[in-house]
Amino acid sequence: MCVSYTMVTELSQTAINPISKNVQLKKVEQSIKKWDPIAEGLKWIDQHADLAEKYFEKLPNFLSTIIATFAIFTFGCTLRGEWVIILVSALKQMSGHSQSERNVSTAEVFDLLTLKNLKMENFSVFFIGAHIVSYSTYFVLGGFLHWYYYTKRRHIAHEWKLQPNKWLSPELERHEIKVGVISLFVTGSFSAFLATYIANGNPSTVYFQFDEYGWAWLFLQFPVIFLYSDFTTYFLHRMYHTRWLYKHFHKLHHTYKQPTAFSATAIHPIEILHVQLTACLPLFTIPVHWAPFYAIALYTYYYGIIDHTGINFKAPWWQPWLPDAEFHDKHHEIFHCNFGFNMFLWDKWFGTLRKPDRVYSEDTFHGQAPLIDTDEANRILDADPELKEELLTTLSSKKSE
Repeated sequence: MCVSYTMVTELSQTAINPISKNVQLKKVEQSIKKWDPIAEGLKWIDQHADLAEKYFEKLPNFLSTIIATFAIFTFGCTLRGEWVIILVSALKQMSGHSQSERNVSTAEVFDLLTLKNLKMENFSVFFIGAHIVSYSTYFVLGGFLHWYYYTKRRHIAHEWKLQPNKWLSPELERHEIKVGVISLFVTGSFSAFLATYIANGNPSTVYFQFDEYGWAWLFLQFPVIFLYSDFTTYFLHRMYHTRWLYKHFHKLHHTYKQPTAFSATAIHPIEILHVQLTACLPLFTIPVHWAPFYAIALYTYYYGIIDHTGINFKAPWWQPWLPDAEFHDKHHEIFHCNFGFNMFLWDKWFGTLRKPDRVYSEDTFHGQAPLIDTDEANRILDADPELKEELLTTLSSKKSE
């Protein structure tokens, strides 16, 4: 780090005038203090909150809600860089590219793991573009959502917040953003690689014309890909809740017991890449049209953001399979249960759905927890007074109902 002439002069003066030594040293320390852009960004949002609020007060409530919803949707759709793959696939379709003419086999795809004949022209363009959009979305729309709910509506948290009396500390807010920035670099880089791979015509099982494999399969892909995506996510999520993997990887994500929109990507880079790679397997194993595949991907990303906002969003009536946002918020609050995301079906089938008569803690693995009145439950509650108080509050509120 460079030290200016002024700093050197101030230091030399302290040697001549010992009386002012402490004061001068303090000034120098403050002037070379490390700048924290994330902390400054959050401060900037708070400083300009009043000005933004004046504009929003002039808007009808329904319009401001639409803007917030659109921000969440865009936040989820562009966050991991998949937009660049969608763009490439759409351009290939418009240019009349036909994948079925090549008769690509799965063996041919995996043979490319040797990097023979792999074409990756213009990777740097896709790489830079993916990250510019991803980080712009992350900070601009993420900052907007933070302001719209956590600043503008903080005083009425009981009306919208799932845990209205609990908030992440400023330190944890900065921490989740820092982790998210690293994880976004990993996912954005992979998306750029995949977009370049597809753009250069490397073998895959992705096709681009709607009727190449028949219209029936085109529409059947929506439920097939959705079920594959949701089940594998449930399985991987539950796997990362086993003792060793939780301790070394997934525990990082559970640092945030009161999640925010920024928490959605605050995941260990290895774990989030593992999930992304698993989600992309159909692109190399079965005939998949890009549109259904990425429609489902964007759908799951959107609700992934919703689930981590900490906001009491309710599932639309026309999506009966979808749980409310409280479902995943409870997972963050009490850990090892409710592993599903866009369906609670898997938790019901495999017995990992949260049970109100059980006592959960960070040490009760595999979706299992002792009954409230058992000795094991009492030991857990005695060791965690905060958990005990929460449980008593919950029980008393249910009795009053």
